[in-house]
Amino acid sequence: MEERENFITLVDEQGKEEEFEILMTLEVEENEYAILAPVEGDEDEDAYIFKIVSESEEEYTLIAIEDDEEYENVVAAYEAIVDAEEE
Repeated sequence: MEERENFITLVDEQGKEEEFEILMTLEVEENEYAILAPVEGDEDEDAYIFKIVSESEEEYTLIAIEDDEEYENVVAAYEAIVDAEEE
């Protein structure tokens, strides 16, 4: 992963690189998550949620969330933050 300011480049299983904007990081149930939006996507395209796993103080890995309940909890927390900011 390459990071600059609020942007990060991820590489998929096929080796294709895609740049994402980091919209937000948040903590839910003692885990940290990143909300990412593709830079070269439609404005209406959904954001992606990844779990942040620290490898060391300066290195981390983003992991796709496979548990539906965990995913729904993060979405609910994200929506609550967005709704509070809009008020």
